[in-house]
Amino acid sequence: MNKAELTLDSLKSGSILLINKPHKWTSFDVVNYIRKSIDVKIGHAGTLDPLATGLLILCTGKLTKQIDNYQGMDKEYIGTIVLGKTTPSFDLETEISETKDVTYINDIEIFTLASKFIGVQNQIAPLYSAKKIEGERAYHKARRGENAELKAREIEIKEFEVTEILRANNVINVNFRVLCSKGTYIRAIARDFGLQLNNIAYLNNLVRTKIGQFNIEDALTLNDFKLLFPVPFKYKET
Repeated sequence: MNKAELTLDSLKSGSILLINKPHKWTSFDVVNYIRKSIDVKIGHAGTLDPLATGLLILCTGKLTKQIDNYQGMDKEYIGTIVLGKTTPSFDLETEISETKDVTYINDIEIFTLASKFIGVQNQIAPLYSAKKIEGERAYHKARRGENAELKAREIEIKEFEVTEILRANNVINVNFRVLCSKGTYIRAIARDFGLQLNNIAYLNNLVRTKIGQFNIEDALTLNDFKLLFPVPFKYKET
């Protein structure tokens, strides 16, 4: 739905709302902000990590019953895998915990490895994730310093393109674009990419650009939404 068609009545009746999630907001932050703004039934069709930005599909009103249809769509991301350093969460939610020499890794190895990731495979989610273990989110256990075993889940990486390789200060920044199935953890791809090169890695600067046929270029920022639907309360700063 474009801006011209977006009205309070259409949202309350049932609409698809595309939002560009800000950095450090959770997907639930976005849902709660919009729910509080316009007092409408709403849900999201797939989470994004707080440090990631990009496309969220929100369903309002009667369309909340169709959320599962959108959750199952393929997703496209762009971002950066940093080789030579890592963190416990495999992103910058946690501090750098280890470094390793990367001078032996050449560009051909990186391009070749990316192509090997394409296909159906079993992936183990990071412990710092929203996966549930005995009814509790895994990240709660991780933040308490507890260990837990997560089961592998079948996912599919349909496209994996290395778009740029940059070297500086004993790290290699691998810029990429990936198209993958529902349930794929890009932080797990970063982790496994490092391991396959006998090294370590973490994910930086992740943006979800597409979900199925929906594109981030058609999404509203929260500032756009605020201009369309002014509210009296102060929302979380980006």
